[in-house]
Amino acid sequence: MFGSKAVSKESVLQVLSTVMDPDLHRSIVELGFIKSLEIKAGEVRFIVELTTPACPVKEQLKSECERKVAAVEGVTKVDVTMTANVTARGMDARAVLQGVKNVIAVASGKGGVGKSTCAVNLAVALSETGAKVGLMDADVYGPSIPMMLGIERRPEVTADKRIVPIEHKGLKLMSMGFLSDERTPVIWRGPMVAGLIQQFLSSVVWGELDYLVVDMPPGTGDAQLTLAQQAPLAGAVIVSTPQSISLLDARKGLKMFEQVKVPVLGLVENMSYFICSHCNQRTDIFRHGGARAEAERLGVPFLGEIPIDPDVVIGGDEGQPIVWRNPKSKVAEAYREVARNVAARVSIANARSPAQTNVSFAWNAPKS
Repeated sequence: MFGSKAVSKESVLQVLSTVMDPDLHRSIVELGFIKSLEIKAGEVRFIVELTTPACPVKEQLKSECERKVAAVEGVTKVDVTMTANVTARGMDARAVLQGVKNVIAVASGKGGVGKSTCAVNLAVALSETGAKVGLMDADVYGPSIPMMLGIERRPEVTADKRIVPIEHKGLKLMSMGFLSDERTPVIWRGPMVAGLIQQFLSSVVWGELDYLVVDMPPGTGDAQLTLAQQAPLAGAVIVSTPQSISLLDARKGLKMFEQVKVPVLGLVENMSYFICSHCNQRTDIFRHGGARAEAERLGVPFLGEIPIDPDVVIGGDEGQPIVWRNPKSKVAEAYREVARNVAARVSIANARSPAQTNVSFAWNAPKS
């Protein structure tokens, strides 16, 4: 039986205006997230268009919208469809990477902290949400992306001498490892490294991407400065382990990005702890919580902690990132949490940018 009172769009929008985006601190009506609102015989249908498909609170927002609209007098049914319209900062028409909306640098102050593993699984986790994702290996001396993704072929070159990135399971990929013999070391001086990175930025046909994840070499040298100065970076993710020596170097990397005016999206604590598969006892092998404490001290977001899992190493050696190899594992879910948090921080940074632009792509949350 239909409600006794006709439902108006104004009454629906009024209750939806009380639904707040927890990251942007504004109502979803004010932000323009509500699209295609239709009301027919008490049945209300509308679209909530978020700023990223990896939004960490999309299910929370959907539930709140359904509950509040269902409470409006006369409403008999609520149908909410969740979509995404990825935001990006406006770019100069002459800038490199035209068509790439957000470039995310994954960096560390020192080697051996699992930065490349984090970059690969971050890219995979973002791609899982429906976003168009690329992964660029900027570690010229130690390119590991080809092995970590199990790729041995070379990229194609167009007639006008541009490089076509390798496509693999929905990712677009480029690495020095695709261009050189894995048995031959790259013995280059700084200017040659900078030149290669510039080529990866300007001569690779990346096409339309929502996120380009860049696996940076460790440290704060030529490669890092070239990328920070030449690419329109949306922000940097700093990877560290919990111990003080790693955090000391991570702090230097963070300061470098601040000096070149690149937003620091936050810190990730890798190798945070270990859970024994036999006794289920937790062990903090490299201590624990150092990156979270450092993030609080420096006033930057803490993006998540990644536990130690032998499957991560096995997957990296066999070309199967843990998010693919064991998608239901605790460490895979930890990477997904980091990806959601990174996407949220990018959206927040873009919302604060006066030159914000949008690019749409199809993505629908599965109906519950």
